[in-house]
Amino acid sequence: MPKSLVPNLKASDQLAFLRILGFVLKLGLTFFAAETFGLSIFSPVLNYALLLEAAYLTVTFAIRQPLMSKDSGLFVALLLDTAFWITWLYFSGGATNAFISLLLLPIAIAAVILPRWAPWTLTFISTLAYSVMLYAVPDSQMQHHGMNMSSHYLGMWFNFVISSLVLTTSVAFIAKRMRRQDAELAYMREAQLRQEKLLALGTASAQMAHQLATPLSSLRLLVDEVAEELGSDNQAVEEMEAALLRCEYTLTDLRLATESIREQRQVEAQVSDLITMLKQQLTLLMPQLKLELLVDAEVQQAQIQTDTSLLPALLSLVENASRASEEKTTEQRVRIEFSLEPHSLNLRIRVRDYGQGIPKGLVSQLGHKLIDSPSGMGVALMLSHASLERLGGTLILGSHREGGAVAEVTLPVIEA
Repeated sequence: MPKSLVPNLKASDQLAFLRILGFVLKLGLTFFAAETFGLSIFSPVLNYALLLEAAYLTVTFAIRQPLMSKDSGLFVALLLDTAFWITWLYFSGGATNAFISLLLLPIAIAAVILPRWAPWTLTFISTLAYSVMLYAVPDSQMQHHGMNMSSHYLGMWFNFVISSLVLTTSVAFIAKRMRRQDAELAYMREAQLRQEKLLALGTASAQMAHQLATPLSSLRLLVDEVAEELGSDNQAVEEMEAALLRCEYTLTDLRLATESIREQRQVEAQVSDLITMLKQQLTLLMPQLKLELLVDAEVQQAQIQTDTSLLPALLSLVENASRASEEKTTEQRVRIEFSLEPHSLNLRIRVRDYGQGIPKGLVSQLGHKLIDSPSGMGVALMLSHASLERLGGTLILGSHREGGAVAEVTLPVIEA
């Protein structure tokens, strides 16, 4: 398969190459092809302008990557490019220059890359400069072999205006739609990869749950025998009973959640019932937790669409928050807020811890991919994010202004 003649350059390198190519074109037309194309080189000021542009291109080439990484930097560069094009055109014939359409080059680049306001600004500046140069054309240059060329130059100006309007409307719209499609495709690819990872985790979890059923049954018999010999009031027996009960309860929940997800069963539930079940589970599974629960009055009668995966997802967020709080304050302390968003029928659940917070580098990764961190690989967060996404909700992680991290869950409300 033949390789492309054009190297696979970065966008900033490609743009720098295009701008340098334009400068080389100016040099060629000025010093080698001026007579061929009828250019009127009438001022030595053009030489100084070309030297200044060469220095400018050298500087911008050296800082091309940080300059092109922001819309403002790229717009300033294209604005200066337009100014240099106007200068070269003015000193090489003005509106009579056959290459005046090269003013469209910065407009085209801005229409493809920058927001809508950028190509419109460059169009206004270029059209204004072209109009001034057309107005400044001497009457002697309007005559060519006895013919009046004013209509011809006016037609060139009108053609330039139409071309610039096409670039700022149609081309900009097509570029925007392509960027949106690329973003959607990237999101779909990321979602597909996440679903593949979740499928692998789900398969492994189902296999492990099946393998754990028999050992847990054997442990239950052994714990019952130990309880008969030592008495049920023995502290070690009580701890074993609590740990075993939690394992059995988790295994039962896993089976129910697997069946519910496989059959895609969803039910309508009141938020008040969800809050009650959450409190019961936290009391049973995390008796040491210091829970601060705040519930707005209008939330009690709201209804949401849910399945068996919602409660484990919330429990996982609370467990992560309690662990983060304990690492910093030596106590399991979590604050949970239930409220309705003011401008939309969405239930908002905020789970806040009192720990160290989330590092900035991990905020965009947690809940979306597996990561390596001292506290784990983010599997629980990724599963919670997938469960909430399946119910039409969202999970946003961030830091609290007073310290600690906040996990904000948003779920659509059926009835308020």
